[in-house]
Amino acid sequence: MSQSPFIKIRRDLHKIPELGFQEVKTQNYLLKYIESLPKDRYEIRTWRTGLFVKVLGTAPTKTIGYRTDIDGLPIEEQTNLPFSSEHEGRMHACGHDFHMSIALGVLTHIVEHPIKDDMLFIFQPAEEGPGGAEPMLKSEEFQAWRPDLILALHIAPEYPVGTIAIKEGLLFANTSELFIDLKGKGGHAAYPHQTNDMVVAASYLVTQLQSIISRNVDPLDSAVITIGKITGGTVQNIIAETARLEGTIRTLSVESMQKVKKRIEALVKGIENGFECKVKIDYGSMYHQVYNHEQPTKAFMKYLEKNQNVSLYVCKEAMTGEDFGYMLKEIPGFMFWLGVDSPYGLHHAKLEPNEDAIDFAISVLTDYLVGV
Repeated sequence: MSQSPFIKIRRDLHKIPELGFQEVKTQNYLLKYIESLPKDRYEIRTWRTGLFVKVLGTAPTKTIGYRTDIDGLPIEEQTNLPFSSEHEGRMHACGHDFHMSIALGVLTHIVEHPIKDDMLFIFQPAEEGPGGAEPMLKSEEFQAWRPDLILALHIAPEYPVGTIAIKEGLLFANTSELFIDLKGKGGHAAYPHQTNDMVVAASYLVTQLQSIISRNVDPLDSAVITIGKITGGTVQNIIAETARLEGTIRTLSVESMQKVKKRIEALVKGIENGFECKVKIDYGSMYHQVYNHEQPTKAFMKYLEKNQNVSLYVCKEAMTGEDFGYMLKEIPGFMFWLGVDSPYGLHHAKLEPNEDAIDFAISVLTDYLVGV
């Protein structure tokens, strides 16, 4: 049995992961493929390292948007696949290679089998950071072709192939990066009284940050503060002059995000006073919640219920973040989870999604789009 061309595309893209706004090879690959399709059926515009492709409908009354992300992650791949990443320290560990190949499959089908309405395919850079959706949304190119409905998917390692998981309302959390830099006075380990030890200060702060979740967030709400990296000091016998905490904040409401940040800032002031140091907070990239609009989500779920090839699962909201939320904030639409049956999760160096999900997703989406 011959291999699906879109599995081959996925493998090609898997070899060349690039970080946000550095997706030069990826953009060139996408352009080369798209330009091989009948040129009378679409218009194409570039935006930084991303693309907009408008496929013309037969009798358009609206424009349907389909968004895919295209960047990789700063992770060293450990899959040993024959098509492993060729870029050291870079990997498609969040399924964006899958997302792109599915988008190209749907695009190809729509070009070859036109539907009534226009379609806008959005190949978005920098989803993992620093965030490409919001500036892309504001671009002249997007506004000129602004869709009336927009949708996207994300692979889900925990679900089997053939499963689509979705829900109305909140699907993904509000997220924010968190970087905290502490600066005091270093010195010799034998004279601690002459210094302000930033390793100790940082350690106190990490412990205090956890009290925000347990004592400042409504227990019926949900929030997470994770410090994933601590750096400080130079050698074992010098008291550290600086330290840095790197982490993430995730909340299920905008209000909780505001409250958590306010409490972080209050605790930081206490650390500055208590340890006679200076502390700087940087929230980095911030992503708006992914909120599925009721009417289009219900209509999609109704379609899925009638499709005998699909196992529909009404899921719960997740603490994952996705900058597609900015697009849903402005335009009606939805995002859904696509089962890919991998023993390793998202952002794992051994993530190996089942490629059978690619043609499954293309089939489901192309059939759905005919009747939208």
